[in-house]
Amino acid sequence: MKIVLDTNIIVSGFLNPKGIPAEIISLVLNKKLILCYDNKILSEYTEVLTRSKFDFDIESVNRFLEFVKSNGEYIVAETQKTKFIDDDDKKFYDVFKSSEAEFIITGNMKHYPNKKNIITPREFKELNIILR
Repeated sequence: MKIVLDTNIIVSGFLNPKGIPAEIISLVLNKKLILCYDNKILSEYTEVLTRSKFDFDIESVNRFLEFVKSNGEYIVAETQKTKFIDDDDKKFYDVFKSSEAEFIITGNMKHYPNKKNIITPREFKELNIILR
């Protein structure tokens, strides 16, 4: 299954290894989910995960980013005409609409249009999708 992860999910997963976002990241790392991305998303992941305020282990961050580049699905995203409250989140929607991803998983639902395939980590977990 293909997904798009908002950066806030990645950060949450790094901050709390026992939370639902970390479970989702684990599914990505175990190749049970395919993470769709483009250069804009990868650039934001890199910029945010290397911020000094988080103090994440740089080696772990670099391994994660290399994994995404090697195992994720790079998308040449087509710009969508949908209006956004926060234009910084539009890149995730563009990749979602340009790929065959089933979901955008985000902690900022209010930043996205009201679509059924844009869900929170908890909603994703509650779907009880069995991933082989």
